[in-house]
Amino acid sequence: MSESDLSGVKSGRALWLSTIAFTICFAVWMMFGVTGIPIREQLGLNSVEFGLLTATPVLTGALFRLPLGIWTDRLGGRRLMLALLIGCAVPVWISSYATQLWQFLLLGLALGLVGASFSVGTPYVARFFPKERRGFAMGFFGAGTVGAALNMFVAPALIGAYGWQMVPKVYAVVLLATAAIFWAFSAPDPARAATSPSMLSQLAVLRDPRVWKYCQYYSIVFGGFTALSIWMPQYFKSEYGLPIAQAALLATCFALPAGAFRAFGGWLSDRFGAHNVTWWVLWIAWICLFLLSYPRTELTVHTINGPASFGIALPTWFFTLLLFVLGIAFACGMASTFKYIGDDFPDNMGAVSGIVGMAGGLGGFLLPIMFGALLDRLGVNSSCFMLLYGIVWVSLILNYLTEVRRAPVMGENVVGGEAAQPKASQA
Repeated sequence: MSESDLSGVKSGRALWLSTIAFTICFAVWMMFGVTGIPIREQLGLNSVEFGLLTATPVLTGALFRLPLGIWTDRLGGRRLMLALLIGCAVPVWISSYATQLWQFLLLGLALGLVGASFSVGTPYVARFFPKERRGFAMGFFGAGTVGAALNMFVAPALIGAYGWQMVPKVYAVVLLATAAIFWAFSAPDPARAATSPSMLSQLAVLRDPRVWKYCQYYSIVFGGFTALSIWMPQYFKSEYGLPIAQAALLATCFALPAGAFRAFGGWLSDRFGAHNVTWWVLWIAWICLFLLSYPRTELTVHTINGPASFGIALPTWFFTLLLFVLGIAFACGMASTFKYIGDDFPDNMGAVSGIVGMAGGLGGFLLPIMFGALLDRLGVNSSCFMLLYGIVWVSLILNYLTEVRRAPVMGENVVGGEAAQPKASQA
């Protein structure tokens, strides 16, 4: 076998096994989105407490994305991924015996480390691929977010058959099995520099304003995806009166495309450029969220023949269709954000992906709590979409001010997948 063929085999193994491991990790990370429904009924939690329960694992996964991204640059992704898979299996198993809210929150903080696997796998996978294929590779790996949909299939079935306590036990065993398979068949890390930069030197990238812009983008596309993946089963149950199994099934219409289309978003980013894809993603999300924000309304019109009442509400099928489109948009936006990172910071991807991933994870942590607070305050289920609609407005304005005014969008001057830069003005 030639050296190029061997390299192709290693890159393929790294990509596939890392994606499988990340899929399992993401399913575990989203576990409380489904198991939290019977736990809420068991403990009598309000909306804010439910939001805190489901979001707590996201907090740890968000905060540890930065240090784990840096450690991946220094130590290698293969060993760190193995450590996460094995280490998180313990708190996942123990959570099946929790009976108080504080116990769930404490264990949620521990098992939430699986969410940081993204910052480990991203630089590990990216280093196996050249720049022109890196967008697709990272998008393919990021498709592991389909684990949110996997959780919505598996968890309701286990809850219906054995109770919610069986879900964490099964997930713990799957984590250990995945760790064994990953270590046995994954390719070693590509050669890194003999001397790794210090953590302080890696954090110096925070001075670059592009990093903060990408953080804001990712906080809506990934943070919004994570928050809605957690919140939608409860939303369908509350708004449309559906049982847990059916509510979770319809929620997959958002979670599944948001994961499955991420590789497609990576291909689009390689083909048309990260800026172009991000711009159109934000507009599609803006339209979907505007429609999803409309609350169920009863309208009475006083006609010459007396009062006439009308009910205005999104039917279940149309609501689900909008979620499906929104999921595709978020998937492409997640891929385009990391295309930015791969192109702009090829030598510091671990640190930058960790920073941006942390911002996205923090969005996924804060948003469910804010959803619950708005719901308790306003009593309107669609208030969660109203909040996201406002955040997308901020992203659109930021994108326009920093990029659209300076570069054409899908125009004739787009060369090689990137918008041509304007010439410097003459003095």
